Amino acid sequence: MNPKLKEALEWIYCIIIAVVLALLFRYYIGTPTIVQQVSMYPTLEQDQRLWLNRWTRTTKKMPERGQIITFEAPSKKSYSASEINNENPVARYENEPTNIFSKFTYYVLEIGKDSYIKRTIALPGEHVEIKDGKVYINGEQLDEPYLQPGIVTDVSGVGFSDFVVPENCVFAMGDNRNHSTDCRAFGCIPLERIESTVAIRFWPLDKWGEVD
Repeated sequence: MNPKLKEALEWIYCIIIAVVLALLFRYYIGTPTIVQQVSMYPTLEQDQRLWLNRWTRTTKKMPERGQIITFEAPSKKSYSASEINNENPVARYENEPTNIFSKFTYYVLEIGKDSYIKRTIALPGEHVEIKDGKVYINGEQLDEPYLQPGIVTDVSGVGFSDFVVPENCVFAMGDNRNHSTDCRAFGCIPLERIESTVAIRFWPLDKWGEVD
């Protein structure tokens, strides 16, 4: 084999291996991201940089209450009154990719895939009630120190406000309750749709550290 061709092939192999390893690390271990919306204000602000821990997805670990998570956005984000089913308050995921290439593009490369970042509020088997501007878990008012003073939690229009979180699901909301499309509108998130937990904020530097 021509030495130059051999060297070129070796470089190509190295690049392919590096890309594959990077994709595997990004999918199974962790990845950086940029906050793009205001739904988690004041905890998170637009353009802040976060490091996401995807090992929790790899190990299928249920997040804890209060943890900030990212998850695949449901395909159906709102319901009519006749569609609300408090006996089965699970977000709907339709329009799934069907072949290997589209699955790889969607789930691994994340092309055309939308994700939300919200805070875990309730866990499987817990009774959630949203009333009088507050959140109640199993009949007890939830202490939410991360909310801005004066913020009320309600369900504007049609949504889920009195239900039990199904098995292997979580109920999550944004801290900026008046400007957050979350589980109140589309239902609880199945564990397999949770992509990561927020590990640290690394930008801006003066706010470096864990996010509460």
